[in-house]
Amino acid sequence: MTAMLEFDAEAARQVEAVYLTADVVQQRREVLHLLALTAGEAVLDLGSGPGLLATDMAQAVGPTGQVCGIDVSDSMLTLARGRAVPAGSAPVEYRHGGADAVPYPDGYFDAAVTTQVLEYVADIPAALAEASRVLRPGGRLLVLDTDWDSIVWHSTDPDRMRRILLTWEQHLADPFLPRTLGRQLRQAGFDVAPPRVLPLLNVGYETATYSGRLIPIVARFVVGRDGWTAATVDSWVEDLRTLGPDCFFSLNRYVFCATKPE
Repeated sequence: MTAMLEFDAEAARQVEAVYLTADVVQQRREVLHLLALTAGEAVLDLGSGPGLLATDMAQAVGPTGQVCGIDVSDSMLTLARGRAVPAGSAPVEYRHGGADAVPYPDGYFDAAVTTQVLEYVADIPAALAEASRVLRPGGRLLVLDTDWDSIVWHSTDPDRMRRILLTWEQHLADPFLPRTLGRQLRQAGFDVAPPRVLPLLNVGYETATYSGRLIPIVARFVVGRDGWTAATVDSWVEDLRTLGPDCFFSLNRYVFCATKPE
């Protein structure tokens, strides 16, 4: 049974810390490159989180463009609205809304992006239909999501790691979404380019890496589920942190670039 992450203020700050790691900063650079935004474009960030990508996109489209972010979490919206936008950027507007109910009119955007969001959405066809609706003909959609079966995470207790990750997967509607996303995009009427893979790789334990920041988020979620106690999860955390140079973490994220036909 899916039990979604609850993004209260503390969880939102933890997620923001993940997004500020060098791993995810590089991911945003790749996303911006693939979006190929131009001056004056209107862009939608579906599931804008703490607003880091939206801020980068505002710089890319410049003062004649527009960036709109939507999120279902009030805590995330608070972080995003408090983020400074550099001079010379497009105005950025944030609204409360979900991927299956976008609060903008038909054909409003030149491009839309959703990163690490659709794996939380139960009704993917509805979300893709909404993305198509708010894009103009010829508009671009970029979707980035993780296949959590691609994770390689070293531990001195592999069975415990496997079971913790099975519990962690419960926070998602579909932890393996990339496998079917191409087909679902085509069924929604998009022209779809071959997907790309963006691997994350951390070797050696450091707090300020993707895996280092992910550990407390996983721990917070799994405690109290499937019989996991705080003491047992603390032992898992300590094991990973004391691996030092033997820490090894890898995870694949997949990027789909799609176009709404003219």
